[in-house]
Amino acid sequence: MTSPDLPFSLNEYADRLAGVHAAMEAKGIEVLIVTNPANMAWLTGYDGWSFYVHQAVIVPGGEKPMWWGRPMDAVGARMTSYLDDDRIFYYPDDYVQNTEKHAYQHLCGIFADKGWSKARIGLEMDNYYFTAACYTTLQAELPDATLSNGDDIVTWQRSVKSEAELVYMRRAARIVEKMHERIRNIVRPGIRKNDLVAEIYDASVRGTDEFGGDYSAIVPLTPSGRDAAAAHLTWNDRPMSGDEGTFFEIAGCYRHYHCPLSRTAYLGTPPAAMLNAQQAVLEGLEAGLEAAQPGKTCHDIAMAFFSTLKRFGVEKDSRAGYSVGLSYPPDWGEHTMSIRPGDYSELKENMTFHFMPAIWTDEWGFETTETFRVAKSGKAECLANVSRELFIVA
Repeated sequence: MTSPDLPFSLNEYADRLAGVHAAMEAKGIEVLIVTNPANMAWLTGYDGWSFYVHQAVIVPGGEKPMWWGRPMDAVGARMTSYLDDDRIFYYPDDYVQNTEKHAYQHLCGIFADKGWSKARIGLEMDNYYFTAACYTTLQAELPDATLSNGDDIVTWQRSVKSEAELVYMRRAARIVEKMHERIRNIVRPGIRKNDLVAEIYDASVRGTDEFGGDYSAIVPLTPSGRDAAAAHLTWNDRPMSGDEGTFFEIAGCYRHYHCPLSRTAYLGTPPAAMLNAQQAVLEGLEAGLEAAQPGKTCHDIAMAFFSTLKRFGVEKDSRAGYSVGLSYPPDWGEHTMSIRPGDYSELKENMTFHFMPAIWTDEWGFETTETFRVAKSGKAECLANVSRELFIVA
């Protein structure tokens, strides 16, 4: 079998593993079960649409990781990860979605064989891919083990991006620029929303002449008019109408690294309240980007932004952003830091965030966002370059 096309060097994977081992030791965890597919990929390179069945990367303290999953996906582990064959394990396929037995019974058998039946085991408890049945099976099969929450071990290690990761995120930025360019070239009254979304997908996958795009962890969010008062609606097959706004919350994606970027188009004459909100958001974005410096906190960005909104009389009761990078469905956020008052996470150079100061009212929604990198000094670097103002089609 040919060597895998790894996204990163073996030295980078070794550095990542060393950081995880140190974090495990600090928390007293002897073996970590990693089920978030982004964390699995970040640690080993493994990549596949297999997260709908039980799978994991197992990290024993002081040892190389192990991959465990479905037999047909073990082939993918050999093709996409740096792991040797003796670090790849799989359960019989009749464990898949079987009401009589659970795949974690097989995993517990491996733990017993490895002498880990009484180990202090860390679990990614609060993620989409680790279920209540996984937990109760571990409790039943490994009664002498100590189970503890290891949610923060790998995910927080990913907060500061390497130079190689930033290359991928900048490529994602070039792709999202193409996506918004496509929208602005074709959006008009009468075009069916699904046809417009098809064009967005086309641009996202075609990418640029130098590199193609990957699938995003979130589908395009494109509500119009009053529907845009809701943050997370997708699309329908109705023709777009005049005298209504549509926000486009989309992301360019390259090797699963994301650059989300939202913009709003208005077909007709925007209402005065939306124009006021736009001015507040544009000034708030600039204030927040100025505050996003090493040594400051997510709280500092939030306060710079929300104090600007207050001057304009604009209200927003949700967070204004979150850390972003490598992700798989159903979310492109990293589930660590949030740009909101009270989050005192310290900013470090090469952290990346989706600054998401959207405004939703009862009648409309307005989104202008930026994905930025915390620079060594001074104002943050916006990864993409797309005009922030309302795109108005008269």
